[in-house]
Formats: sequence, C-alpha cells, structure tokens
Amino acid sequence: MYDLHTHTMYDLHTHTIYSDGELLPAELIRRAAVLGYLTLGITDHADRSNVTSLVHTLCPMRETAQAYGIQLLVGVEITHVPPVEIPTLAREARDAGADIIIVHGETITEPVAPGTNAAACACADVDVLAHPGLISIQDARMARENQVALEITSRGGHNRTNGHVVCVARAEECLLAVNSDTHAPSDLMGMAERMQVARGAGLTEIESVSILSGKNLPFLQKKRA
Repeated sequence: MYDLHTHTMYDLHTHTIYSDGELLPAELIRRAAVLGYLTLGITDHADRSNVTSLVHTLCPMRETAQAYGIQLLVGVEITHVPPVEIPTLAREARDAGADIIIVHGETITEPVAPGTNAAACACADVDVLAHPGLISIQDARMARENQVALEITSRGGHNRTNGHVVCVARAEECLLAVNSDTHAPSDLMGMAERMQVARGAGLTEIESVSILSGKNLPFLQKKRA
C-alpha cells in the first residue's frame, strides 16, 4: 500500500496573481506548506512581454518559501506563443534565473498552436510539457530523448487526456509528473488526491508511488540535492 507519510510532495505547476491565479506567491506558498508540500513550482503564464520580469519578480520569494520549509522553484509556463519562439523564450527564462520551465501543451480544451508539443519536446531547456493533450508517439519520443516530463494534471478539461498521456508515456518510457495547475486555493491537492489522480490516469500503484515521489525527475533531484 501507498504510505501517505513517507513520500515528499511536489507540485511543479501553479499560478499566482502575476498571471491568472488568485493568490499572492506568499499565500500560495503558505497553503502548500500546510498541505505538506516540500517542493513548489510557481509558473505563471509567460510570453515575450513578461518572461524575464516574471522570473525576476519571483526570485526573492525563495527566502519566504524557505522560512515555511518549502523549496521554491521559480519558473514560467510559456503559453500560446508561436512554436518557433519556444526555444528562445525558454533560454531567456533560464538566463534570467528560472529553476523550472514549463510549456503550455496542446490541451484539447484550448486553441494551442499545432506544433507546440513538438517544439517543447525538442527543447533541452524545457522541463515539463503541461497538459499535452493527444500527444503523438513521435513527440513523446523526443520528450524522452530530451528528458522533458509529460504532465498528468488534475485540472478540469485538461485532465480528459490523462489516460492517453499515460499510455503514450509508458510506451516510450517518458518521464511523468503529477501537477495541479493551481489557480485557486481549492486546486491544491493533498497526498490522497494526488494518488487518486495518478491511479485514475491509469498508472499502477507502483508507478504512481514512483512518479509522486519525484524520484524519476532528474531536474527535480538536482534541485533537492
């Protein structure tokens, strides 16, 4: 059985008032701490207009997070940009000091530009492809080669394709991450809810335990070290 008390919790994909979330970074961090998270990624929506400023704005919050016992991953979610811009924006975010870079994938619920998944999976600066929708085998293969994790999400609408993502990721041996895509306080999950999302997506209990621990994510293990 999955022991809810022996696994660290992470959420790599959350939003604050600096894009379309409801909370200040400090409150989001505090709420995550109360739920037992040890690692939190704040990844507000970014494009050419704000990618650098978002990172610079959030960097001082690392100390606040540390005071609450949380490792803050300063990040961005590159969102609805032309696929050709993804490598440049990812590099700009990294150069500005971002710890984690997410790309807003081709969810079936939004008009994301075709080719976004492919561009993200081919980019070595990208850590996570969020809600990748009906991702192709070819794109998943590139994700594996570049160690881009595919997201299993609890977010309504985006989560309709979780089962497909798991099937493709399993076939291609891709990295997976379970995230909330939090915008409101109620979006943050507890340990039991995270397990439900993982199992509901079609992961076995053994797979779920491994993925929920974050031990399969090289970039996360480097940060924890």
